[in-house]
Amino acid sequence: MASELINRRHEADQPAADAYYPRPTKPWLSATRPMRYMLREQRLMFVIVGIAIATLAFTIFPRSTRSISYSDPFSGYGIKPYVPAQRRPSIEYTSRIGSTGGKIPLGLKRKGLRVVVTGGAGFVGSHLVDRLMERGDTVIVVDNFFTGSKENVMHHFGNPNFELIRHDVVEPILLEVDQIYHLACPASPVHYKFNPVKTIISFLKKKIEFCFCFCFCFWRWNVFGLLLLCVFFDSMCVYKTNVVGTLNMLGLAKRVGARFLLTSTSEVYGDPLQHPQVETYWGNVNPIGVRSCYDEGKRTAETLAMDYHRGANVEVRIARIFNTYGPRMCIDDGRVVSNFVAQALRKEPLTVYGDGKQTRSFQFVSDLVEGLMRLMEGEHVGPFNLGNPGEFTMLELAKVVQETIDPNANIEFRPNTEDDPHKRKPDITKAKELLGWEPKVSLRQGLPLMVKDFRQRVFGDLKEGSSATATTTKTTSA
Repeated sequence: MASELINRRHEADQPAADAYYPRPTKPWLSATRPMRYMLREQRLMFVIVGIAIATLAFTIFPRSTRSISYSDPFSGYGIKPYVPAQRRPSIEYTSRIGSTGGKIPLGLKRKGLRVVVTGGAGFVGSHLVDRLMERGDTVIVVDNFFTGSKENVMHHFGNPNFELIRHDVVEPILLEVDQIYHLACPASPVHYKFNPVKTIISFLKKKIEFCFCFCFCFWRWNVFGLLLLCVFFDSMCVYKTNVVGTLNMLGLAKRVGARFLLTSTSEVYGDPLQHPQVETYWGNVNPIGVRSCYDEGKRTAETLAMDYHRGANVEVRIARIFNTYGPRMCIDDGRVVSNFVAQALRKEPLTVYGDGKQTRSFQFVSDLVEGLMRLMEGEHVGPFNLGNPGEFTMLELAKVVQETIDPNANIEFRPNTEDDPHKRKPDITKAKELLGWEPKVSLRQGLPLMVKDFRQRVFGDLKEGSSATATTTKTTSA
């Protein structure tokens, strides 16, 4: 037993003959393996040849971009739209919208702007939307359809770059946009006289009155205080105003860093004592007349725009629009051109208010849209007069309508309306020099295009009505 207890420590210290020991990895092996793979079976040559073919293909064949089909609204009227001038934007505006100077890399396309147009379903707004869509921008129309119509923008439905929002600008709205065209406001006398409170209410005054009444009710809690609170709260609910809408859009422009264009009006000059009117003229406005809701509302809107520009560094543009006409105007909106055309088509007398010696200047809508776009893309704040300096008396306009539609149309004189301006003619020297803009379409050229649109709408509705009546009669007789 003792012989089996043998010390085998020396055997344990000796290494086993069949033990496995891996070879140490060579540090340069990880770099040579990819190279051997590329060189094996001429793979490197095929890669170089592929790169050469791709470069040759991109060089020879131009890059094709898919564009969305667009139907020009003036194609049926014989007017070719203007191509907007290539203007160099300011450094601040370029940096804000994310554009880079120099050549665009191959395979990339310049990103279009996101543009909101308030009142975009209206007469002028819908034509502006057409031009922006044609340019390739993403357009958001905000309209409450008080004077606008869906039919004016219906041809853009289904376009991924178009969006329509039913919204009143007196309520705030949150959007991410690069440009804001603020056109929302009743512009014709029929509409803004129908609801003058909607056109303008003293915003700050109502806030002060409401705060005063609220404090008074807490100080003397009685029936009289509650009565005052109800009265002032009711007036606060009538926030349908030009001023509040402009405030909301300026606030949006400030929050998102967008450029803001305000469409003001020649009515800020009132019944002018200076003729023609230049932008430096302060005007002659009756602050308590029937037109004052519109005149003073636009003057206040201009004040707000300039205060936001000076105090909050908002990029603003101000356009003072003179009388404009063209397709898609409301047929019975009370403006003189639409009144004369509709009356002549319906075989009614042309109503001339006063002696007919009042003068106006009329520009076609395509000229106005061109001016608005040039103003937005330019580097000048304004204000700018946008109008046609061609001046006509009301009697001269009536004669042009007679020549265009019905030479036998009668003229009927009626008492003049209150605060009707005697003369109105823009001085567009500033727009010519700084924007390179001037109207191209004369009254005798543009009026037939408007008549064609009005005739289709007036008699088209009558034909539909007569056909429906005939169908009903046949059904009844059968």
